[in-house]
Amino acid sequence: MGVQRLLRAFGTPEQVLDRDPGQLRGVVPEAAAAGLLAPPPPYLRELLARAPDWLAEPGRLLLSLADARYPEALLHIPDPPPLLWLRGDPSRLEAQRALAVVGARNPSAQGARDAHDFAKALAAAGVCVVSGLARGVDAQAHRGALAAGRQGASTVAVLGHGCDRVYPASNRALAQQIASDGLIVSEFALGTPPHAQHFPRRNRIISGLSRGVLVVEAALRSGSLITARLAAEQGREVFAMPGSIHNPMARGCHRLLRDGAQLVEQVGDILENLGWAPARPTPGDRVSDSGRDGAVDPRDAAQRELLECMGWDPLGLDELLARSSLPAASVQEHLLELELQGRLARLPGGLLQRIDPA
Repeated sequence: MGVQRLLRAFGTPEQVLDRDPGQLRGVVPEAAAAGLLAPPPPYLRELLARAPDWLAEPGRLLLSLADARYPEALLHIPDPPPLLWLRGDPSRLEAQRALAVVGARNPSAQGARDAHDFAKALAAAGVCVVSGLARGVDAQAHRGALAAGRQGASTVAVLGHGCDRVYPASNRALAQQIASDGLIVSEFALGTPPHAQHFPRRNRIISGLSRGVLVVEAALRSGSLITARLAAEQGREVFAMPGSIHNPMARGCHRLLRDGAQLVEQVGDILENLGWAPARPTPGDRVSDSGRDGAVDPRDAAQRELLECMGWDPLGLDELLARSSLPAASVQEHLLELELQGRLARLPGGLLQRIDPA
């Protein structure tokens, strides 16, 4: 907030630094004014020495609040970041249709698939998908948006560390693809490590860049709920997917729904709510639960029976055998076929879960 007051009072960052201590103290507290005029500490001098080389590479940019290219959406949040480090296509910040897709780092198989497929359909409908490059739902949302191809609106990844790092390391290839076909954003200086306290702060940028936030799956103590709260405080829409009452990763979404979030069953629910509904049905729109059975089941009668016996909640093999009339010897063969078709996932603890391929 102090940076905003200084820029409003004096103009550009250069004009702020040209002021004497007395003028600065008239706008910000004395300690802040003294720190602003003090010589930079060693770590900051090292950063300032590294920054020009990093910024000299193609597709890299540093924006300040005073820059005309700074995203307008962030100017209206309570605490806009003073600086934005960018890697990729800065025009993604100008997207008129932007939606955050966030959720659990360890989602269910269905949750991961929903994140990917919804993001792909949103990008194909001209929506820029914003997320945090974390494991799980975030990564699947980025992958889904990128899978929409060149006709899609691509994706923006907001980091909780320096823009010259990738965390987790398993997302290194994904980060490279986002930098090539989308945009990576961070408010943190180059070299900043991924400290835990940075990620809740990062979340206000994810919601701030977006017209709304879709929470796919989230536990009750999830960072995704922080993003949803920030979105509501910023005047953004909050959307949540319902899930099984037995799935702990659905409880955060259920709390959001009780608190007034918009229930989402298909991509069209979001597009219509935000006034983005396309003229024709959106590719990837998902049928509701009541319309799933039959339409997406395989032709093999035994496999259909197994899916019907499974329902939509995880269950063990013994319970499935008790529900089914099929011989035990053939069940494993059919389960393997369903797994290869992407209609079944094997979960920790020997549990099985049916997957909706819609």
